[in-house]
Amino acid sequence: MSRQLELVTAQDAHGPDPVPDLARVDRIVISNSGGKDSEVALDEGVRLADEAGVRDRIVVLHIDLGRTPRGHTVEWPGTLDLARQQAERYGLPFEVRSPANWPSLLHRIKARGQFPNLFNRFCTAEKRGVSRKFITEQVTALGITRRAARIVLVMGLRAEESRARAAKAAVEIDQRASSGRRTVTLWYPVLRWSTEEVWDRIRDRDLPYHWAYDAGMSRLSCSLCVLASIPDLTCAASLRPELAEEYADLEAEMGAPFRRDLPMTEILRRAGGAA
Repeated sequence: MSRQLELVTAQDAHGPDPVPDLARVDRIVISNSGGKDSEVALDEGVRLADEAGVRDRIVVLHIDLGRTPRGHTVEWPGTLDLARQQAERYGLPFEVRSPANWPSLLHRIKARGQFPNLFNRFCTAEKRGVSRKFITEQVTALGITRRAARIVLVMGLRAEESRARAAKAAVEIDQRASSGRRTVTLWYPVLRWSTEEVWDRIRDRDLPYHWAYDAGMSRLSCSLCVLASIPDLTCAASLRPELAEEYADLEAEMGAPFRRDLPMTEILRRAGGAA
């Protein structure tokens, strides 16, 4: 069996959505942003871990992107508390980590002199680095010495969100995060789910979700994400005008727009704010 399928059962490997062999896993790290997809991935991950009798091997990780120079949260207000509540619903340990070198993502953007974009998603790279450092902590705590520790990292990626995600396998080895000490398997349990199916699970299970969805947002992510749709950005700027103004001031200071096709000043104008 190839290393790619090391933690996949033979039966599931022939199905459209393979599942890691959770009974053989040493630690299951569920990355929870607090958004709807992460929450349902958490719920589905717990359900399947319970079937394997390994809920006690789960830890929930939230990556906090910090506060801007003016004291605004980069993420939506209440996200951290919600992510903690979502983990506590299942009686799971909850851990919070942040990038070590920057007080917030906006500090990182200012130091770099540009905002992230589709071809240079250094914001995602920052979060990936935090996640890998956390996995290293978990491997050390496990104390396994005679073989590589088996780690599964669960994320709420969905194929509907982009062509790149649609091309992914539901289970894959993270070659860069794996080493002689650990094999890190990435698992996307809701990869093929539709948005409607995600909300059906939330309603059916009465799962707690963020207020920003009821306020008009289709996704959570950062409050102002460069990859968000124009309606989401306009909605976010109307809900958090002071944060949007801080972004607009930063793009003027750097001489670099929030997005080449859509500066924050224009987003504020559309939202009815004043840049």
